Amino acid sequence: MSSKKNDTRVNILRATWKLLESGQGKAVRMSDIAKRAGISRQALYLHFKTRTDILIATTLYVDDMNGLENRLRKSREANTGHERLEAFIDAWGKYIPEIYNVSKALLAVLDTDAAAANAWKGRMQALREGCHAAMEAVNNDGMLSPNFTLKKAADILWTLLSVRNWELLTQDCGWSQEDYIRNMKQSARTLLVK
Repeated sequence: MSSKKNDTRVNILRATWKLLESGQGKAVRMSDIAKRAGISRQALYLHFKTRTDILIATTLYVDDMNGLENRLRKSREANTGHERLEAFIDAWGKYIPEIYNVSKALLAVLDTDAAAANAWKGRMQALREGCHAAMEAVNNDGMLSPNFTLKKAADILWTLLSVRNWELLTQDCGWSQEDYIRNMKQSARTLLVK
């Protein structure tokens, strides 16, 4: 890919990111993105065929710019299931505030915008896979609570760590970020680990 084409693609992703963060629950249109990026709609479609494509690419770009892979390294390299679970909750809990505005924008139009729903579904599937990997490590150590199958334990962890729950606890209940992370770790240990 040529440097100019790559620069234009990055410019489009940045523009989409900023529009999502400032959109206040309104769907971001391709024409809005093109205008913000300073290109024509036709040029935009040369890089992204559909709104779904651009929204998915933007969520991945946000993860890349925020160093998500590096943040998850400690969890992935943990020696025990307990360490992996704790590190995963820590990494995700610290990451949510950084993606909250984009998440909120996607959530606001989820029921009326198929492209936003697809982008959100992809990101939540990645979170679910991380939860499954953490609980699988706990299970492999023989420490999974006998009250749950591996799948159900992963489902519960995924639900505990949802952006919506983070929002309720930190924004509505006034928990600090530290309280949120500490309590999610404690809840996961108490509920899911022997």
